[in-house]
Amino acid sequence: MKPLVLLLLAATPALADSAITLTPADALDWETTPEGVAFAPLSGDRWTEPYFAMVKLPSGTTSPPHTKTFTMHGVMIEGQMTHTPLGTDATTTVGPGGYYQVPAGLPHISTCVSDTPCVTMLYQDGAFDFLPVTQ
Repeated sequence: MKPLVLLLLAATPALADSAITLTPADALDWETTPEGVAFAPLSGDRWTEPYFAMVKLPSGTTSPPHTKTFTMHGVMIEGQMTHTPLGTDATTTVGPGGYYQVPAGLPHISTCVSDTPCVTMLYQDGAFDFLPVTQ
């Protein structure tokens, strides 16, 4: 083998992260807001940087119209939600295993439409914010 290939093969294990994170569902650290929405951080600090979190909304929860400064990406774990852009009647429901993306700056309303709480794994590519808009 050529020396460069040997060097790369020898260095490969050092490039890997040696820690695996495994967190059982009952070990998540849920924090509930005054509105009843709960966040369990997975990675990152949602107040200062991009983050992953589990988010739980009580059944029937409807957000006021709002925007986000950064794009949200979510995968539904439990329940069913809609994310409706303001000024439209477009209401596609997304349930367990479904994916949604809400672009930065898009005024919308999010609703947990199921009879059970909605649980989603959420990634936002910047710090969390909630910017109310008037209709």
